Amino acid sequence: MPVIPQIVLWAAGAVATYALARLARREYQRINEELEAARLQPVKAADRAQHPTLRRDPDTGIYRP
Repeated sequence: MPVIPQIVLWAAGAVATYALARLARREYQRINEELEAARLQPVKAADRAQHPTLRRDPDTGIYRP
């Protein structure tokens, strides 16, 4: 069975690490662009009515609509 020199293994590891880092960076940027686009969209009044603001009940300390 042939023995692969350590430098070749190190180089293959470095290439794989670089490719994985590029893939992770690209995915990170894609997700952040989606989140930013969603954040910049105006909130509709109907959406706000479905999720009313919660207020804390001073007697029980429970948050209620």
